[in-house]
Amino acid sequence: MRTILITGPGGSGRTTVAAATALAAARQGTRTLLLGADRDDTLGAALGVRTGPEPVTVEPGLTARRPDPAQGFRDGLAALQDRAASALDLLGASRLDPEELTPLPGADELALLRALRDAALAEAHDLLVVDLPPAPRALALLALPEELRRYLRRLLPPERQAARALRPVLGRLAGVPMPAEALYEAAARWDLELAATEAVVADRNTVVRLVAEPGPAGADAVRSTGLGLALRGLRTDLLVANRVLPEEVPADSWLGGPLAQQRKTLEEWQGAYDVRTVAHLGRDPRGTDDLAALDVPVVDPDAAPAEWPVADRLAEDGVLVWHIPLPGAVREELDLVRRGDELVVTAGPFRRIVPLPSALRRCTVDGAALREGTLAVRFAPDPWLWPRGH
Repeated sequence: MRTILITGPGGSGRTTVAAATALAAARQGTRTLLLGADRDDTLGAALGVRTGPEPVTVEPGLTARRPDPAQGFRDGLAALQDRAASALDLLGASRLDPEELTPLPGADELALLRALRDAALAEAHDLLVVDLPPAPRALALLALPEELRRYLRRLLPPERQAARALRPVLGRLAGVPMPAEALYEAAARWDLELAATEAVVADRNTVVRLVAEPGPAGADAVRSTGLGLALRGLRTDLLVANRVLPEEVPADSWLGGPLAQQRKTLEEWQGAYDVRTVAHLGRDPRGTDDLAALDVPVVDPDAAPAEWPVADRLAEDGVLVWHIPLPGAVREELDLVRRGDELVVTAGPFRRIVPLPSALRRCTVDGAALREGTLAVRFAPDPWLWPRGH
């Protein structure tokens, strides 16, 4: 199954483009599921059909769904209380009733991630189109599975055989029971669920599609979002320039200024992205007829994969070079920190902790350089760790 994750700056029309993309695919004979998370049902407004937790058929081949974050939050917290019953009893804590639970910030994102994972595992459709939140929230959402798995592994490491044997002794010394086996079992279950979600996001058949209006604000947003996606190793297939004004504008029209800005931005984008334009209809699209009139692109099977290759330059320069594509990065806003077998990469407002490839773990960092949107990190073999003869 292919997955298209659609995002862009707020107000760019990304929900409309997501709905139009799903509709176009369905009309080409592709079994398509469209997911959204906006509580105001902007997705339903674009489709002309109300959407909700239950799947709704928009037309043959196209199903839309908007998961309920409140119900998912209640179910998840109730299950957590059941699993942590002994710890809650030890602390003298009283349980929360389902009726008093309201979703916390982030519940919408978690519900969308769960729906994304479940849809991919069900394999009931050929294409999954996801209307993500605006770009900053979308980037945080896409990073969530990887970050939560890392926290779980640090707080409750799966390699716990020694801790299990020492738990009764530590419990007597501390005067309180050590974490129960159920806690580690819950952590393993959460890790498995998060891994499944992470696998969908990182799958070779998953792409991120950016939507923005051509102009100064759109250009800034695309540059920042592209950098955040690249740091996460996620691949983009297209940049949809939305609400493009017609070229036939009278010279004395007030649209002359916006049109000039649009032309300049489109020229810049076409030199750096695979750009597809979507014309301004002169009104807010509503219903399937308007969505079809937008003539949006569907699936791009030739989207380049996101790769971070390691170049072997041992014979020439005595180093291995890790190439990390970071389009739009600025040298003054880059930072690298080696932490054991991980590399902490900061690029502008974004930060990611990535595990080193196995060959680089036996090396020391020998420098780095940013050229033409690619960060090249040099690693020199550590003679104490590098096998002799290599």
